[in-house]
Amino acid sequence: MHEASLMRDLMRKVMAVAAGQNASRVTGIRVRLGALSHMTPGHFQEHFDEAARGTVAEGARIETLEDNDIRSPAAADVVLESIEVE
Repeated sequence: MHEASLMRDLMRKVMAVAAGQNASRVTGIRVRLGALSHMTPGHFQEHFDEAARGTVAEGARIETLEDNDIRSPAAADVVLESIEVE
């Protein structure tokens, strides 16, 4: 359930940014997948699609960057790099 925890944290951030910008829709996000996050881009997409269903982030385009540095302080995390909103 590590993935579920990462996704809840990410969605809280996405929704906070969207609300802070009075966005009607999140059109895209860029995330960095930590080397120890146990997430591949495809796996992340599946979890994101499920978590975003029914929210302003539903259907957002996703760009994933993979970090292979297991010593990185964010190696176990999914880091929100940027967000695009309307």
